[in-house]
Amino acid sequence: MSLYLSEFILPPQAEREARFESIDAAVVRAGGELIELQVGTEAGRLYAVVELDAASSLEAAYFEATLGPFEVVEVRLVGPTLEEVKAARGEAGYLVEWDFPEDLTMDAYLARKRANAPKYALVPETTFLRTYVCEDMSKCLCFYRAPDEAAVLRAREAVETPVSRVGRIEEAPRHVRA
Repeated sequence: MSLYLSEFILPPQAEREARFESIDAAVVRAGGELIELQVGTEAGRLYAVVELDAASSLEAAYFEATLGPFEVVEVRLVGPTLEEVKAARGEAGYLVEWDFPEDLTMDAYLARKRANAPKYALVPETTFLRTYVCEDMSKCLCFYRAPDEAAVLRAREAVETPVSRVGRIEEAPRHVRA
């Protein structure tokens, strides 16, 4: 099984509940498990992380449910185990996206992450929770628990890691079969 990140344009508030349910139903039809569904209101995005065998079945289910436009990218979880992520659903408050430079490799990214991770201790009010790294090395999404955006930015500065976008997120109401 692999993990896939799906990004959707965030629908208006009145249409969100129906969209959440449609995404959940499509994931189930594709034979997957919805790991988390996060609302990035400032970014205007809905982020779904799904575990399943193949992206093609997920893309087909989304298309059939007319959930477009969407993007599906295979991701690698960095930080906790998948079981720990499932147990801690809803803890994140902020999402940082970093668009990788073209010459960055997965090995170099992971080495950098390992080397800099201890520096999070310099910003104790912020807790790094997890990162999803796109296997195509286009970007990563990092989830944090923090009192405010400024604390997240201080943590990113401490670990010497750029920020392309940062914003508050909310976990969507649970429709998933956990």
